[in-house]
Amino acid sequence: MTQKTMLVISAHSADFVWRAGGAIALYAQRGWNVHVLCLSFGERGESAKMWRQPGMTLEQVKQGRREEAERAAEILGASVSFMDCGDYPLRVDDAALFRIVEVYRTLRPEFVLTHSLKDPYNFDHPLATHLAMEARIIAQAHGHCPEQEVIGAPPVYLFEPHQPEQCEWKPEFFLDISPVWERKRAAFEVMAAQEHLWEYYTRVALQRGVQGVRNSGRKMQYAEAYQCVYPRVSDAF
Repeated sequence: MTQKTMLVISAHSADFVWRAGGAIALYAQRGWNVHVLCLSFGERGESAKMWRQPGMTLEQVKQGRREEAERAAEILGASVSFMDCGDYPLRVDDAALFRIVEVYRTLRPEFVLTHSLKDPYNFDHPLATHLAMEARIIAQAHGHCPEQEVIGAPPVYLFEPHQPEQCEWKPEFFLDISPVWERKRAAFEVMAAQEHLWEYYTRVALQRGVQGVRNSGRKMQYAEAYQCVYPRVSDAF
């Protein structure tokens, strides 16, 4: 039986931990191949704690954030790769876009997780979403590298931004991550550069768990919420 794959496209090296760590750990536990593609290391805008250290350099910050992300991914059960496209601002050319397309065609994911479509507090996040969706469409095009097999139409789910109301994001799918919560929390504690977010995202998971119970009647303590980009297709409700 072919192993199924889940793809997470993260603007920065820590985003996947806070926002999708539960989904990553849950699907890895189910035997899926889970891969995280980080477009940058979050070296400028999301590494303030490191920059406060005397003598810190850009390359040292990048290396430190890379090592954190690699350890967190290992805890969650995922593989991770990095593109180093810059941070504050994140910028890509067509060559970088085509690298993301190659990831789609190589991994052939069943579904994709990425950022919200809008974020007035962080322009890197919606750019990562735009790239994830544009690369998905190109990977479906028969005329792009026609010697390669095109992909199908993997659903795209948008994980929760830091301030959802301002990002015009609303939860449309709740994922019970209670069985893997301890792994997600352990991954939090690897991300030392952003320790201030550990408790914030613990509270988010608890709140979404309460909402998940109310919308399903299922027992759960921790949950992640996602917004759907495309209609969900099924043969049953």
